Amino acid sequence: MGSGIMTQVSAFPPPVLPGLRNLLSRYAESTMWLARYMERIENMARLIEVTSTSVQASNMDAGWDSVIRINADDALFFQHHKSVTERSVVSFYITDRDNPDSIVSMARCARENARVLRPLISTEMWMHLNVFTRWVMELGPDDTGAGYLSTLCTRLKQDCQTHFGITEGTLYRDQAWLFYILGKNLERADQITRLIDIKYHTLLPSGAGVGSDIDMSQWTSVLRSAAAYHAFRRVLPEGMTPANIVGFMLKNDGFPRSLSASLRSVDCALASLAGEYRLRHCSPSQERVEELRVTLVEQTVEDIIMRGLHEYMDWIQRQLRQIQNDIANAFWPPVVSVQA
Repeated sequence: MGSGIMTQVSAFPPPVLPGLRNLLSRYAESTMWLARYMERIENMARLIEVTSTSVQASNMDAGWDSVIRINADDALFFQHHKSVTERSVVSFYITDRDNPDSIVSMARCARENARVLRPLISTEMWMHLNVFTRWVMELGPDDTGAGYLSTLCTRLKQDCQTHFGITEGTLYRDQAWLFYILGKNLERADQITRLIDIKYHTLLPSGAGVGSDIDMSQWTSVLRSAAAYHAFRRVLPEGMTPANIVGFMLKNDGFPRSLSASLRSVDCALASLAGEYRLRHCSPSQERVEELRVTLVEQTVEDIIMRGLHEYMDWIQRQLRQIQNDIANAFWPPVVSVQA
């Protein structure tokens, strides 16, 4: 979970990407990270809201600690908090300005990237981002109490979805759009694998709980965390089993947040950059995405679970990070200082 803000200021004009028809390198980077941060904010809001509801309903231990584990923030969280409670986790992930993965911090990052992109984005897109990020950055502890949490998360989700709608309707379909698609879908792929990895092993019943109300309510919460509940029930109305849920979120091409659908979108965006815009820098990333897609197609969900779901999710997450790094190294490599 790294920062995508560009902080370097130079007296010289920023570099132009070779063969990218004058799209600035910083614009490509900011577009990609704007998409990632807005997708991440929506996912975080949904995860907090669903966790709050499922913990209250079931009184199970496997609740707020899983939010920390999904985001791999154990070390940072316990630097600031002694125990895992609803209040501590909610404040850590919504209003804590020292946590780079908090919604307030991510809104600040999204705002700075949008500011860089002001010459490229529409007035409607900028105005909505401006109002949304200002509101988020002003949130405080009093705004995240138990009585306000559901309403707060609903507004966060709706404002993120409004942003995506405005972007889809107004952002010009050139290279900037393709980098936006890359960022959005890399983030979705990363988030869905994190959710599956942690929740599957947390909720996998020992035997006695299979089919119980608690078991089903918890697996329903997993689907809701991924905005997958209604789509899943439409496709598999009688198939609420762990394997079916994992399979749906990994392999169903009709569900837009599935790993398979996200990888397909990443592949298409890279293919357009490499083909239409002749950016040969995309080859390493394309090869990694193709490998991921092949492994997903050639295995059944039962094969994946039997061979090791955690190991497979961990490998995918490493590959996704490498794809991001490959793109960064190709299109906005770090500036190397030359000593006189």
